[in-house]
Amino acid sequence: MPLSPEIEAALLGLLGLLIGSFLNVVIYRLPVMLNARWKAECADLQGQAQPAGAVFNLAVPRSRCQSCGHTLSWFDNIPVLSYLVLRGRCRHCQAPVSLRYPAIELATGALFFWCGWHWGGNAAALVWCGFAAALLALAMIDWDTTLLPDDITLPLLWAGLIAAALHLTGMELADAVWGAVGGYGSLWLIYWAFKLITGKEGMGFGDFKLFAALGAWFGWQALIPIILMASVIGAAIGIAMKFSSALREGGYIPFGPFLAGAGLTAMVFGPQSILHMIGL
Repeated sequence: MPLSPEIEAALLGLLGLLIGSFLNVVIYRLPVMLNARWKAECADLQGQAQPAGAVFNLAVPRSRCQSCGHTLSWFDNIPVLSYLVLRGRCRHCQAPVSLRYPAIELATGALFFWCGWHWGGNAAALVWCGFAAALLALAMIDWDTTLLPDDITLPLLWAGLIAAALHLTGMELADAVWGAVGGYGSLWLIYWAFKLITGKEGMGFGDFKLFAALGAWFGWQALIPIILMASVIGAAIGIAMKFSSALREGGYIPFGPFLAGAGLTAMVFGPQSILHMIGL
């Protein structure tokens, strides 16, 4: 017996809570892993031996308290519920746990629920769930570290092209390919024009790849609405942070989170609705 749309959406929402818990691990550990990899590559190029360190990846070691180092039990890692039961504190040392952990779990669960509600329990819903999870991880990693890892942006780009080829995104493959080309090329041109005029770098190459990935998922027609929304929101938040003295050293904020936010908005409301949201 087929499941009702409500149950399918609810099951995907529960899956989203679990994936959100994993995203918290990715957001924290992937930049550390990349830094260790880069250090090892630099040492190898210089002919220096790297001492063997403890295994550190997305699975090992087990999750632990950031304050006391206590290894968390499985019942302390239940998405959202454990945070509520423990009242946002470590069971062992009572140190506060960041509200961001359950917030990311809830955001992922909500986005997965929406995908199930909108597309049903099918392959299209699953690929869009993967799209949403990747953007959430990229937004938070870029906000924390100003990095947009190729480990996520490039698979997201290829996934968009493959999904278009399989007719899972409602996008013709040619539109997806030109979306990827236009997304990368447009920001690449802006980067070099800004650098030639000012002598400064206005964004990183990861932004090019993320915009190319969004072009692959939504097609070249969506590039202008997405970049407009990302720019408007980014400028508004940047101005607010400047007046509140919240800007980090150097007076900049990463652009990736706003691109990711515009991509999620395009997924939920459609690319053209973005133009109406910003009054165009």
